[in-house]
Amino acid sequence: MSPMSPRLAFALALSVATPALAQAPGAPFSAHALRDTLRQPVGLEYLVALPDGYEDGDQSWPLLLFLHGAGERGDDLSRVAVHGPTRRVAEGERFPFILVAPQAPEGTWWDARELGALLDEVERAYRVDPDRVMVTGLSMGGFGAWSLAEAFPDRFAAVAPVCGGGTPGRVCAAADVPIWAFHGALDDVVPVERSLEMVQRLRRCGGHVRLTLYPDAGHDSWTETYANPALYDWLLAQRRE
Repeated sequence: MSPMSPRLAFALALSVATPALAQAPGAPFSAHALRDTLRQPVGLEYLVALPDGYEDGDQSWPLLLFLHGAGERGDDLSRVAVHGPTRRVAEGERFPFILVAPQAPEGTWWDARELGALLDEVERAYRVDPDRVMVTGLSMGGFGAWSLAEAFPDRFAAVAPVCGGGTPGRVCAAADVPIWAFHGALDDVVPVERSLEMVQRLRRCGGHVRLTLYPDAGHDSWTETYANPALYDWLLAQRRE
């Protein structure tokens, strides 16, 4: 794993209140905590990266929710930027959307209800275009992305699960959501069949789904996926119907 950018250090000062809209000068992320919004303490902490130009006007922006894998769980937010779009931001890339990346506590799994509450909070605090809310995630986060598509299909403009899986019996609820799934054919952690069964079931119920298989990749199908500009172009081209 590559060492984290020192610019992440400031992100460990967490706010329990409504997120401030300004980022520290020169810093890629601001950090916040979701608490008590579900009438119970959930303690879901998260990073936010704002696009260039956010502070210059009153326009609404697309939102990408990124869900990390099992190895990044815990209480150290810098781990959330080890892989995926958060890593690219930490390394200096700027995306034309609001990026939100929560951290699951150690020993837990992504919960669609908690993530829905997180999206509610983010949409209240930031100028989010509600018709351009997107979700992606890798491994455990890929399962989380599928579960959000199944639980809240009317909420998302696009979903991009990476080396994940879901519940084929429920996935037809997301038949109207554009979905692009990714998986390594040689994955020995999450078998490629987990993505295949979701895609095949969606296709049978008329879903808007595409699948990219990497024939020589194992579990790490995320490095190539999140380095591909075509993914972000596709996400930004989608709108909620």
